[in-house]
This record gives sequence, C-alpha cells and structure tokens, in this order.
Amino acid sequence: MKRIMTGLLTGVIIASFLIGCGQSQQSNKTDDKVIKVAASATPHSEILEKVKPILEQQGYDLQVTVFDDYVQPNEVVEGGEFNANYFQHAPYLESFNEEKGTHIVNAGNIHYEPFGIYPGTKKGLEEIADGDNIAVPNDTTNEARALLLLQDNGIIKLKDGVGLTATVNDIVENPHNIKVVELEAAQVARVVDETAYVVLNGNYALEAGYSVGKDALAYETADSEAAKTYVNIIAVKEGNENLPGIKALVDILKSDEIKNYINETFDGAVIPFE
Repeated sequence: MKRIMTGLLTGVIIASFLIGCGQSQQSNKTDDKVIKVAASATPHSEILEKVKPILEQQGYDLQVTVFDDYVQPNEVVEGGEFNANYFQHAPYLESFNEEKGTHIVNAGNIHYEPFGIYPGTKKGLEEIADGDNIAVPNDTTNEARALLLLQDNGIIKLKDGVGLTATVNDIVENPHNIKVVELEAAQVARVVDETAYVVLNGNYALEAGYSVGKDALAYETADSEAAKTYVNIIAVKEGNENLPGIKALVDILKSDEIKNYINETFDGAVIPFE
C-alpha cells in the first residue's frame, strides 16, 4: 500500500510540475507577443496608437501607457516592467544613464521635433524691441537648442564653438538687450501673454495648440545640427534591442505608412527621421 501511495504521490507531483511548466511556457509565449511601451502623450502615444493595429496583424499586442514626466519611463524599462519607451532623444538618454547608472539603449531613430519661436505679445520677429523678454526651456539640452535658434535668427550671438552646450552665459552679443526668461519646459507656453516670444520644442507646441507650419515665426531646419542630434528614439534595456517584437515595432514606426501619418497629422511639429 505504501508503494502504491508513494507512486501515486510521485505521479501527482510530476504531473503538476509538467502542467506548471506548460503553463509557464504558454505564459512566456504569450508575453513574447505583448509589447509594453511607456510614452509621452503628444505626439508619441498618438503615433503608437496608429502603429497598434498594424502590429496586431503581425500577432503582437501593443500596450501603451502615458507618462507625464521624463524619469519614470526610463525607470520602468530598466526595471523590466515595460519593454520600451518612446519619449526622449539620445543625449537625454545618455545623461540619464550616466546619472542613474541605468543600462538603456537606442533601438531605433524615429522622428525629431523642431524647436520653434512662437509669438507672445509680439506677432512677428520684426517687432522685437529693446528689453523684450523671450521665454526658453531651462534644462541643459533644450536651452541650448533655443539659444541656437535665436542666434540663427539674428537675435543674439553666442561664443564660437559652444554649439549644443550653450547657456545664457555664452551670449556675447545682444543688440536688443533682450532678457532670456528660463522656465521649466512645460511652463514656457503658459507665459505667452507675459513675454514677447516663447521658444518651444515640438511636443509642447502641439500640447499648447500651436502649428509649426502656421504659427512658428522660425524653426529648426531638417539639416540643422540640433535636428540631427535630438532625434526621438525607441529605447530599451540593453540586450533587448534585437528582440523580434522590438524590431517589428521599430520597422513599423519607420514605415512609409507611419511617416505619411506623421507628416499629415502634425503639420511640421513632428518630422520623420530619414
């Protein structure tokens, strides 16, 4: 009787183990077809929603979660809760990895969002007057882009060679004695009634209801140093960049269908990276 009971017990344990393994394998198989992406609301999540049905035809379930900050999307990818994020450019990712000790890499260049100068209390750049205020983002990379754009339009001149590291301390010529008002990026669009002009990056311009094509007084050109440097990327944990689901996601984002959607939808505020 003991031998029979032992045999039955062993059989139950083995069967349970096999069933458990089967469920685990099935779960992993299912998880391989789920792509969880952390994204900014505009334009990133909107573009991903257009990608979702195309990926579904290939058997993938794209799940997009919107984040309203620039820290958590990298933390959840590093921690493995999400497969990828879509909100940032490469210089920001590099500085984040260095500061936080994370291991996140670029899996694909998708689009860039040109900085633009938009009207505040003044409706054209020809109206600029002595002592005018111009609001710009205060974070390192975006402030440099804003200052370079002001320089490209003859409003200020920066030290030679400062490029994408420029700060207000690098202004060497300021013929209109303008005051550069440094604000957190999300706040810049909110002072249009208090400053002569505001300098916005693409996603914040969209969120504020601006059209680059219709409203910007000047904006970064496709061949500018900034546009090439600050292309927005799909970012993943190091080692995951060649996973089939990630490659499928990047391929669709770079497809003609999505490029056409971007060009038709965002009116120059978002430009596919070639």
